[in-house]
Amino acid sequence: MKKNVVLFSTFASFLLLFSCKDDKLVEVVEVPLPTKEEKITIGSPNDVKADPGSFEMTKLSFNYDGLAPDIRTLTLETHYSKHYLSYTNNFNKEIVSTEFENMPIEDILKKMDLNNAKLRQNAGGYYNHTLYFNILTPKEQTPKDTLSGSINKEFGSFNNLTNQFKAQSEKQFGSGWVWLIVDRYGKLQITTTQDQDNPLMKNALIPGTPIMGIDLWEHAYYLDYQNRKGSYVDAFYQHINWEKVNEYYVEALKKVKKV
Repeated sequence: MKKNVVLFSTFASFLLLFSCKDDKLVEVVEVPLPTKEEKITIGSPNDVKADPGSFEMTKLSFNYDGLAPDIRTLTLETHYSKHYLSYTNNFNKEIVSTEFENMPIEDILKKMDLNNAKLRQNAGGYYNHTLYFNILTPKEQTPKDTLSGSINKEFGSFNNLTNQFKAQSEKQFGSGWVWLIVDRYGKLQITTTQDQDNPLMKNALIPGTPIMGIDLWEHAYYLDYQNRKGSYVDAFYQHINWEKVNEYYVEALKKVKKV
């Protein structure tokens, strides 16, 4: 079912999708100045489906207004139904009739040629956004179980992890991601990547398996916070599904033990 959301001119702004021309990645932001109130139709995440291909979009477990007012309805719909959908469709097109068509996404990210700009950007964009939308929740949580003990052991406390993660996110220059990962030794670490790269790729400063990540591209926050990236980071942190992050952590540890 669709509903109408009324946005007044003082708040109205539109974020355009990135364009990918060969190896040049550009994200264009336009902020028009309408003179009257404007109606925008908001749909349902259940209506969004990628074109047929090897990989599907993860389903949101809540509606577009589920994180409001911290992350508003239009921001979440644009991020999910435009950007994430585009990465998914483009990624599927890039791997048709290649060795990667039936390969797990983690293996693709580890093995692909990073000089292939389109595959790199869209494979990373698909993986990164899938994880991002999987770890969001309407209700604020704190870590429990195995993950909680490891955070206290390796960071000293949950507050220390929070402060370090937020500080790194605010310092990150340009478009990119900040991650909480399990490194090759099974340790938790905070690291960063540019554009749509992630720690599974060959060029990672700190290789590892991501279990949590924040999208710092402008499309994730500009409609809500403009240049106040720190406010977006705070908002994101109130909606982390730590139960899901714990699941990712346990799975990542199993892979470390197999190496």
